[in-house]
Amino acid sequence: MKEPKRLFDCIQYHLERKPLEDMLVGKESGQWRKYSTAEVKTIVDNLSAGLLSLGISCGDMTPEGRDKVAILCKNRPEWIMVDMAVQQIGAMLVPVYPTINVNELEFVLKDAQVKFAFVNDEDLFLKVLSLKEKVPSLKNIFAFEHVANAKHWKEVTALSTPQLIEQVKPISDKIDYEDLATIIYTSGTTGTPKGVMLSHRNILSNVLSCIPCFPPVDDLRALSFLPLNHIFERMVTYQYLFKGTSIYYAESLDTIADNLKEVNPNIFTTVPRLLEKVYDRIMQKGNELTGTKKKLFFWAHSLAEKFEINKNQGFWYNLQLNIANKLIFSKWREGLGGNLKCIVTGGAACQVRLIRIFTAARIPIMEGYGLTETSPVISVNRYQESGRKFGTSGPLIDGVQVKIAEDGEILCKGPNVMMGYYKRPDLTALDIIDGWFHTGDIGDLTADNFLKITDRKKELFKTSGGKYVAPLPIENKLKESPFVEQVMLVGAERKFVSALIVPSFPNLRDWARKNGVADSSSEELIRNPKVIELFKELVESFNKFFNHVEQVKKFELLIHEWSVDTGELTPKMSLKRKVVIEKFRDAIERIYA
Repeated sequence: MKEPKRLFDCIQYHLERKPLEDMLVGKESGQWRKYSTAEVKTIVDNLSAGLLSLGISCGDMTPEGRDKVAILCKNRPEWIMVDMAVQQIGAMLVPVYPTINVNELEFVLKDAQVKFAFVNDEDLFLKVLSLKEKVPSLKNIFAFEHVANAKHWKEVTALSTPQLIEQVKPISDKIDYEDLATIIYTSGTTGTPKGVMLSHRNILSNVLSCIPCFPPVDDLRALSFLPLNHIFERMVTYQYLFKGTSIYYAESLDTIADNLKEVNPNIFTTVPRLLEKVYDRIMQKGNELTGTKKKLFFWAHSLAEKFEINKNQGFWYNLQLNIANKLIFSKWREGLGGNLKCIVTGGAACQVRLIRIFTAARIPIMEGYGLTETSPVISVNRYQESGRKFGTSGPLIDGVQVKIAEDGEILCKGPNVMMGYYKRPDLTALDIIDGWFHTGDIGDLTADNFLKITDRKKELFKTSGGKYVAPLPIENKLKESPFVEQVMLVGAERKFVSALIVPSFPNLRDWARKNGVADSSSEELIRNPKVIELFKELVESFNKFFNHVEQVKKFELLIHEWSVDTGELTPKMSLKRKVVIEKFRDAIERIYA
C-alpha cells in the first residue's frame, strides 16, 4: 500500500503489514475483549454499510452538505470504529464531551445539523433524547450499552449486506487527503462553542510528524483514558494505529490505577492535573512510611529534585540515583504498571518540578503543546533525551513553522492548521491571517527550536498600577507546595495581586495532627489561625521567586475543589477563570475590602 492519505487507511495499512490480535481492547462484563485488525475492518465496513442503508451520505461533499453524526461516549473500541465507519462514507463525525451541559449540547446539535447520535449509556441517551423535539435534524439515537427504549448500535451493523458493502469502496476512494475529516467543537474557556474543521491532511500530517518523536519500538501497548472527543487523544490514537500500537481503554478515570496494573502499558497520554494527582498519591504513601523506609523515600525524592536532563552530574550523584532507582523509584514504576517507556502530557502547562522528579525516576515525561485548531501538536519533547528540555514544550515537529509576534504571541503555519471554523468565516479571518494561525498563547522560541509557553494572552491581566502580570508561572510555582491543591491569581485592575487557594486537605490534616491543631471540619480548619499562618509563610516563601508586582499580597482559602462537574474546569481540566471570579466574588471582595 502506498503512503496513507486518509485517517481510516490505518486498517488496510496494517492488514498489509502486520495485523494485530489486539488492535482495540475494552472491558466487557468485567473481562478484556480484544478486537483484531481483521475484526475491526469487518465491523467498520458493516457499520458503514448500515449507515448508508439508513440514508447517511457524503451529500455534495461540501462541509455543509455532508451528513453529521454525533458521538457522546466514554473511550471504548466502538468509539473509533464509529469514527472510521463514518469517515469512509464521507459523512462527518462530531464528537461531543459527555459532560457537556444541555444548552451547549443543543447549540452543537443544531449548529452541525446532526442526523444521528451514538451514545454510551442510559444517562447520555436521555440527555440527547431530551433535545429531540428542539433539534429537527436529529433522526436516530443509538446506544452502545443496552438501554430501555433505545436502539442498540448493533442494529446498524445488522442492516449491512454484501451489496451495500460493495458501495462503500467507491465512496471511500473518492475521499481525498485535503477533504474534511471531522468537526470538533471547542468548549474553550469563553463564549459559545466553535466548530473547528479538520481535514485528513491536518490530522494525518500531525500523526506522521509525531511518530518519530515517540519510542522507536514496535509492539507497544497503550492505555487510553483522556477523552477521545478531544483532538489530543484522537490524534495520538491514529498515531498508535499507524504505528501498530495496541490500544487498551481504561474503564473510567476512577479505575486507572487498577487498569494500569492489568494492562502494563508502555505509554499513555495525560493532562498535568492527573499527573499531579498521581504524584500526590505517591507522596501520601511516602508520608505514611516510618523509620528508615521513610528516610530513604525522602532521600530519593530530594535526589530527584536535583536532577538535570542532558547533564552528567558526576559519579557520586549517578551512583546515589541508581541506588534510589533500585530501592524507591522501582516501586513508583510498578504502581504505573511496571512497563512504562514514557508518559505524554499536554492540554496545559505541567509543573517543571514534577517532570524533573518523574524523569529522575526513569519515567520520561514528553510534554507537548498545541491546540484543536492545529490538529493539535506544534511542538513536543522527544522520547530521545537529547530532544527534551525542562521548562519547554519541546522542539517544533517537522513541517510546522512558528514565529513570535511583536506582542509575544505564538503564530503557527503548516499542514496542521485547520481549514477554518464551521460556518464562521468571520472568526476564521480573525484567527488566521496570511496563513498564520494566532494561538492566543505567549511564548519564546529558542535558537535550537525549543518552544517555551509563558502564558495565555487572554489570561494576562493588568493591575491598577498599569503593570502586566502573567498568572500561570506563579500559579504553577505555588502548586509545588504539598499544601496547595489548586490556586488562581486575581488582580485585574486592582492595587495588588492576590490568590484564591484550595488547600490539599489530606496533607493539611496530616500537618494539623502533628502541630496540635484539633481535628475539625474543612470549614473550621481554614479559619484556624495556625493554618492561616502556615499559608502566609508558604506564600511568602514563594514570593521571593517573583518581582514585586507579581508577588501575592493576600489570599483566601476555599474548601471545595474545582472540577468539571461543578463548572470551574473545562473538560480538559483548564481553569475557567471567569467562572471562578463570578462564583467566588465574595471571597475576592473580602481580600480587597
